[in-house]
Amino acid sequence: MDTAVFKRRRQDLMHQMGEGIAILPTAPHQPRNGDVLYPFRPDSDFYYLTRFPEPEAVMVLVPGRPEGEFILFCREKDPAKELWDGRRQGIQGAVANHGADQAFPIDEFEATLPTLMENKDKVFTVVGRYPEFDSEIIACLRHIRDRQRSGVHAPGEIVDLGHLLHEMRLLKRKEEVQLMRQAANISADAHIRAMQHTAPGRFEYQVQAELECEFRLGGSAWPAYPSIVAGGANACILHYTENDCVLNDGDLLLIDAGAEFDCYAADITRTFPVNGTFSGEQRAVYEIVLAAQAAAMEAIAPDRTVVDYHDAAVRVLTDGLVDIGLLSGDTAELIETRAFHRFYMHRTGHWLGMDVHDVGDYKIDDQWRLLEPGMVLTVEPGLYISPAEDVPERWHNIGIRIEDDVLVTRGGHDVLTRKAPKSIDDIEHLMRH
Repeated sequence: MDTAVFKRRRQDLMHQMGEGIAILPTAPHQPRNGDVLYPFRPDSDFYYLTRFPEPEAVMVLVPGRPEGEFILFCREKDPAKELWDGRRQGIQGAVANHGADQAFPIDEFEATLPTLMENKDKVFTVVGRYPEFDSEIIACLRHIRDRQRSGVHAPGEIVDLGHLLHEMRLLKRKEEVQLMRQAANISADAHIRAMQHTAPGRFEYQVQAELECEFRLGGSAWPAYPSIVAGGANACILHYTENDCVLNDGDLLLIDAGAEFDCYAADITRTFPVNGTFSGEQRAVYEIVLAAQAAAMEAIAPDRTVVDYHDAAVRVLTDGLVDIGLLSGDTAELIETRAFHRFYMHRTGHWLGMDVHDVGDYKIDDQWRLLEPGMVLTVEPGLYISPAEDVPERWHNIGIRIEDDVLVTRGGHDVLTRKAPKSIDDIEHLMRH
């Protein structure tokens, strides 16, 4: 995305702030073990406003500041360190490539911050996210208060920046949707590849390797979240990530995996037979889940609430459970008593964006919020039938989830992940060939 996009975001945020100062750090670079670090991924809020990809950086916004409103503290160029650990933007790169009005070495942040904060009424920051950084802000406030007799005053209010910023992130603009389409297409190709490389006797991790190879070939730096590749009974564990079991003939394989592209996530789940052909029981449960997803999608449109599509899915799932004999009684009563919950224990979706479980309130003034064009959400009904005395054995260990990423549009909705096959005929045809 062009730097103008990020400048517009910063201006929109400062307009909402009015006066005051916004201070936002990127994520810390986390140690893995010994002197090895995990691959660095910037804080989503920080990247949303700066597109600055490096660790050890802090953004400061000061509306109306004559010397420049956007200040970036970052690492300096260091040829010796760059030889070992890779190139750095440095102070000049922060200005030239990322639109900072001014940039300073990160080592000067602590000494410079009091000057930027003094005589401001409010400090906007990410309260509670990074405790060590919170301590720096508090120390700075204390330092300014100690100087009050010299005629300066300290901010009297600390405001959670997320309250403003997360509403901005919830509504995706055109350039964001393009990135999410790219993430969705890469992820769909990966699910297709996984289906083509699944067979009895292979291990879950071997299919995971094919999936994540396709992510990387498509230009994704890493998965948006740990990939779930769950065969047989493992599919009834919602966040199963061990991915170390053999795939057995006659079982289903549930894959919940998505690529991240330029810090935007995709989130797809597909469930299919290891041997390429659904059994009668697998087909029956799969058709219920697929119908529930279709009903949920029909309920996604502007001015529908964020809970409407969940309720639509629950009705179809409950009816289906009655039809196959796993529940008995009146559908409305079964929903009222949450009898379905033993087989379907999660919501039908969540916001999607830079985070796989993205930011944004689901309720406003204690009311489920209305959907608006630009929102992106997942639609992921499922049924998970674990062994139990009152469940006939032929249904045991059937775990099915079908998940797509959906953009709310002015005319209804757009399925971003439609490229990934999900009808029974399409899946069986793909696996045969």
